[in-house]
Order: sequence, then structure tokens, then C-alpha cells
Amino acid sequence: MEQFFEYIVNHWMLCSAFLVLLSVFIQYEMSRGGKGVHCQEVVNLINHDDAIVLDVRPAKEFSKGHITNSINIPHNLLADRFVELEKHKEHPIILVCAHGHTTGASGQLLRKHGWQKLYRLTGGIGAWEGERLPLAS
Repeated sequence: MEQFFEYIVNHWMLCSAFLVLLSVFIQYEMSRGGKGVHCQEVVNLINHDDAIVLDVRPAKEFSKGHITNSINIPHNLLADRFVELEKHKEHPIILVCAHGHTTGASGQLLRKHGWQKLYRLTGGIGAWEGERLPLAS
């Protein structure tokens, strides 16, 4: 550990450049699948902008509890089921998964096929449950 700190002190410019590039890369990757939103912002989007909630979890997990009126299309089937979302192309789409990790890839896929108003529930359905917001079964 001592050598690690010595390396950082001796090569502070290189380490700084690495951290800047890493933070830019993380920011870029997170934004490609849509803007991350928290639970209250999701509620506002649903109530005021007629947003559609797209749950990309497997059907078994979806049946255990989901946001009311959400559409379930598992991530691995999304490419084959775009037709189900065509009528919602003008509405904002909020992507939901278990913990917020798979929504980025789903958002990238949707963006590539023409959807523009994409959002990701930060923390996934776990964050929704943590806020004690209602789930439908």
C-alpha cells in the first residue's frame, strides 16, 4: 500500500488524467441508456407527462411486484418485441429493472431504434420498494 501512495505522489499528473478519463467514461456510459431519475421524478413523469414504465426484468420477477400499469418486456426479448412499444414512441419511457444495472443496455437498444425520451429508474425496483411506493402484483 505504501508503494501505491508513493506511485501516486510521483506520478500525480498521470493519476489525475486517469481519474478524469474514468469519470468521463462512466458519465458517458450512464447517459447512453437514458437519464437516471429517482422515484419522485418517476411519479412526476407518470402523472404529468404520461410516461410509460417499461419493466425489463424477467416475467417471474415482474409477477412478484411491479409499478402499476407498467409493461413487462424482459431485456433479452426487447429486440423482438419493439412492435409493442411503437404506439408509445412519442411518450417518455421509464426503464425499470431489479437494481438499475440492466436498464442502460435496454435504453441503448431503444435509442438505437428511434426512441428519444428515455429515463432509467436509479436503483431499480429495489429503490422503489425502499421508498415504500406501491407495487402491483
